[in-house]
Amino acid sequence: MFFAGVTLTPSLTALPGGAALQSLADGVAGWALLGSLVALVIGAVLWAFGSHSQNYHQSAAGRRAVITSLLAAILIGAAPHLVNFFFTTGTSVH
Repeated sequence: MFFAGVTLTPSLTALPGGAALQSLADGVAGWALLGSLVALVIGAVLWAFGSHSQNYHQSAAGRRAVITSLLAAILIGAAPHLVNFFFTTGTSVH
């Protein structure tokens, strides 16, 4: 029963370098959003050109790129909330 009192309290300030890791995570998220934006623009251009030139394959690829980039942006924005939700759910397990 020695381990019955084990607890976990995540903290970015508990170890040295926590602020640097937070900054790194923010930078990676920024780059990921920028990549999502570029993919959205390229996908929209492919979708438009494919639609106007009656090229179904190009149109479908552009549409798929637009949808995928929008879903990526949603996941990037929701990532901290999803992680916190599942961590909180995990801490409620007894």
